[in-house]
Formats: sequence, structure tokens, C-alpha cells
Amino acid sequence: MFSSLFTQTTRFALKVVCLSTLLSLAVSGAYAQSPTVTPIKIPDNPLQTLRSVHPRIMANAEDFAAIRKMAAENPDVATMIESNRKSADGLLKAPPRKYELPDGKRLLSTSRWVRSYVMTLGMAYQMTGDKRYADRIWLELENAGNFKDWNPPHFLDTAEMTYGFAVGYDWAYDAWTPEQRAFIRRAIVEKGLNAGMSSYEKGDWWVKASNNWNQVCNGGMILGALAVADEEPELANDILRHALTSLPLSMKQYSPDGGWGEGPSYWVYTTNYAVSFLSALDKSLGTDFGLSKTPGFSLTGDFPLALTGPLRRMFNFADSSEQWDSSSPQLFWLATKFNKPGQAAFQLANALRKPHPLDILWGASWLQNPPAPSNPLTARYLKTDVVTMRSDQSDPNATFVGFKGGDNTVNHGHLDLGSFVLDALGQRWALDLGGDDYNLPGYFGKERWTYFRMRAESHNTLVINPSALPDQNPKAKAPIVQFGDKPGASFAVADLSNAYDAHKIKAQRGVRLLGTQVLVQDEISAPAPANAWWFMHTGATIEANGSSATLRLNGQTLTARILSPANARFEVMDAQPLPSSPNPAGQRKNEDVRKLAIHLPDTSQTRIAVLFTPGSTNANQPTVEPLQNWK
Repeated sequence: MFSSLFTQTTRFALKVVCLSTLLSLAVSGAYAQSPTVTPIKIPDNPLQTLRSVHPRIMANAEDFAAIRKMAAENPDVATMIESNRKSADGLLKAPPRKYELPDGKRLLSTSRWVRSYVMTLGMAYQMTGDKRYADRIWLELENAGNFKDWNPPHFLDTAEMTYGFAVGYDWAYDAWTPEQRAFIRRAIVEKGLNAGMSSYEKGDWWVKASNNWNQVCNGGMILGALAVADEEPELANDILRHALTSLPLSMKQYSPDGGWGEGPSYWVYTTNYAVSFLSALDKSLGTDFGLSKTPGFSLTGDFPLALTGPLRRMFNFADSSEQWDSSSPQLFWLATKFNKPGQAAFQLANALRKPHPLDILWGASWLQNPPAPSNPLTARYLKTDVVTMRSDQSDPNATFVGFKGGDNTVNHGHLDLGSFVLDALGQRWALDLGGDDYNLPGYFGKERWTYFRMRAESHNTLVINPSALPDQNPKAKAPIVQFGDKPGASFAVADLSNAYDAHKIKAQRGVRLLGTQVLVQDEISAPAPANAWWFMHTGATIEANGSSATLRLNGQTLTARILSPANARFEVMDAQPLPSSPNPAGQRKNEDVRKLAIHLPDTSQTRIAVLFTPGSTNANQPTVEPLQNWK
């Protein structure tokens, strides 16, 4: 049981780290650049309101007592606590983690195991008072506290370990002897906070970054500083001032509407740490210094809801994973903080199935009167240029489409401007392949755009004049230029011209939801005859018959029909690089995926319109009209 608990919270984050580390050497593009940031007001002594008792890291004694009381009255709360206790029992005889850098660079897996062990055991200790759990925490902290370091060259390792030590020191504080407290504090200071001060003073890249690293690294330092602030006030004060100066750079990225450019999985990873340090600041100091008032942050809990379809599969752009299997207890905190019960309803399904300790901490109160789910029918995120539309808010067979313009320079991004995913009849018909093996040579360097899954040809978008070069401009942006949210007839149009400006091509794509049907329409204007491809990737079998194609998946059927141009025909292809594309060794074969394709080899002006109809082929067929007339 514990293995699955660790896996759900860790699997994606480990992938994130590999990618983030390598990209950190050249944090580029609009998303990585620091936007105009209004610094928060930081007092000379941020610790002047410090709560002088433990626990105070994300929870106090009253919070834990309230949860125990709720468990006595609510069987769902009791079930979550019992699930966590069983996981903790499974750790009692487990050996402590070793100092290991499997790839020669990262201690991260060890840091994450320690953090997960400590949180699970710490919650079990607080719920039961059984000192066996505290003793097992001590075994882990004593072991990791004697490591030679927490690998500060890869600072996420240090931050994650410091987070775990802060929680262990704080949540089991009353179980420690004076000698044990001194040992844990010394480890936090010498291996965590001192390393953090060195990074702040040197101006290491993550201190000035605006991506997920900024919040994770600063978050670990904040928790460590707050845990030992009584005994180390000067150091803790310095850490807080540095972290509070740095954090607005990344918090600003939630503006204006809560979207997150690195994709929904990276939202999960980043925002978990944002909420951890915000909660810790509030519980320890009674203030988060205005960070939670950052424009857009109060809305950000809606982002994963909007990007998750009726199958609980995400619109997984930008190296995100498709399945919603990551625990997101921060949704409970956000729901409480900003009065957003729909966010709590969304997370309850995960919490009851695989509870994380923070699900218990932040979610127990929501089980007293569980709210009803409320996914939006349409959603638009301005800075990320992402739109989602669905035919029904609660029907698992509803049609759902996610569509993106965006910015190809975003951290973790692919050349995927104009791509979409499509769910209907309980199936995902148009899918995003996701990333490839992060250890492929040059995957985050000059060879990045040679790998199939990074290129436009692996996405549900256009490829024009394919060659061995990147098949979209790697610096391109594609704004959403039209949007309508009329129920049953919502739409969005993205200007893709910048993606194909090497050939001076003008291109726009519109996606329209018509009841349960979806229309994808492209308008292309080229100064000279162009070689244009239209692609959609699917796990379904495909039977192409001229201008129509029948897709079958798990007993369900989707019909695709070309409405324009009259001479266009569907093709079925393997999900492999085009003959003109690079094909580096070692990349994934995508053997279970097929491509529905349209090839227009000699076109200057064209309108491609494809209608997708779930189930029956007798549904209404819309009139094709110019995108500029869509209303």
C-alpha cells in the first residue's frame, strides 16, 4: 500500500526534475523570463509573529485534534486515517534510505522517499500518539542526517530533504529528546539552510527563475527555516527574507487567471509546494506576506479541473502525463482558502481512493458535507492560450476537447501549437503522446527538436513543408484570437502563423464544439505551393474510406469526415517520423498509436475542415464558413 502512496506523489515529480535540471542551464523564452514583478513588503524581522510552540508546519495541535474528532464522527475521515496508518505500519520494519545518486547527479529519489516516509509516519503519530511511528521517523532522520550532504549541486534534492526534516522535527517534536532535537536542527541548518544561503548569496539560477524550481526550492527553505526559527532566529530570518524576495518571480506566473504554462502535471508539482509554504507561513507566522494574493492565484485551483476531461484524463500538453493519478491535496487548501467547493469535490475522488497525509490535513473538513463536482463547460486561459470545451459537466460519455495555441519557448514545451485532444463516449480518441526518454542524448539541448515526440509531426496539428529542421518555429507564439462560450456551440481560433513563418505562411486553426460533435478547421495561405500535412494521433483502429474514416476503440465508434477541401482524402500512418525528418536512435516506437492524416502536397490557399461525430454517422453536418465569421 505504501508503495502506491509514494508512487502517486513521486513518479511524475522525478520526471519533472530530470527535465527541469537540464533545462535550467538555459532557461529560455517568455515563460522563463521574469515578468514585471511587484515585490511584496517584507518586514525587517519576518519572525516577529512566530508561533513559539510545535507543531506549526502546515498544522498546529488544534488542527490535528480537530481531525481526530472528525474521525470519530465521520467514517470517511476514519477510513483515510486508517489507510495512512496501514501505510505507516508497512514502514516500521523498512530499512532507512541510502545515500545514492543513481545517475551520478541526483539524490532526489532518496530525498523524496525520506519526505514521504516522514509525512506518512508523522500523520500516523499525530492521529494515534503511538511512539513507534516517531521512533521510525527518528531512524530515518538520524540516517539521512548523517549523510555527507544533501547534494546541493542539484538543489531540488536539498530542498526536498529539508522539507521532510522540517515536518519530522515539527510533527513529532514532543517525542524527541533534547539530544534528538539538537541533532535534527543541526542537520536542517548545516545541510539544508546553509546550502540555501549559499545559493541565495551567489544568485544561483533557481533563485531568479520563474518556473517550478523557484517554488520548490524556496518552499523547502521556508519550511526548514520555520521549523528551527526559535533556536536559529538570525539564519531563519535571512532565509525568509531571501525566499520572500525570490518567490514573486514564480508566483507571478499564475497571473492573470490561474493558468500554468508548464502544463497541468507541472501545475500539480509546483502548486503542491506553493500551498505547502503558504500554509506553513500562515500557521507559523499568521501571514503569508501577501503571496496568496498574487493575481490569478485565487483562481488557479480551477486550472486542473478545466483541463481534465470526463475520463479524468488531462489535456496533457507540455510534457504532462495524461492520467490524473497524482495526488493534489493542495486543491483542498485552495478550496478552503478561496471558497471553491468544486475544487474540493474534484480531489475527494483521489483522497478517498489513495489518501495522501495532506489530504487528511486539508481535506477532512470537506468530508463533513461533501460538495458536488462542477467542472466548467468552457474555460479559456489567456497567458497559456489554452481552451477546453465539454458537452456536459457530469456525463462520463460527454464530448471533451482541449485545444492550445501557446508559446513554444515554455519550459517543458513541445512544438505543439494548434494541437488538441478529444474525448467522447468514454474514450480518448485524439491523444497527446507525451514526452520521451529524458536520458536520450541531447534531449534538452540542441538535439531536442530532432526527437519525434517533441516535434509538431507527433501532435494533432499541421506540418507544412516538412524537413529535418524543426517543424514549427521553436520561438513561435500562437494566441487565441477568437473565443465563444455559447452552450452547445463554443469555439476558439488560434493564429498559428508565427509557427510557420519560415515559409511566410499564414495559418489559423479553429476548434468548435457543436453539441457532441467537434469541428476542426484550418485556413492556410502560402505565397508559393506548400506541402501540407494534417495529423491526428489515436489509439483507435482506423478504417479510412476517402473523405471519411471510422475509428473504433473499446467497442465505441467515432466518425471523421472531411468537409473541405473536396479533393482531400484520409490516410492512415504509423506514428513515426516522416521520411524527411530526423530519426535518432533510442526513441520510443509508439507501436500502439496510429495517425489519421490528410496530405495536400501542392497547396497555396486551402481550408481544411474535419468533423468528428461520436457514434451515429447520421448527425447534422454543419456548413463550412470562414473562421472570421465564427460566432
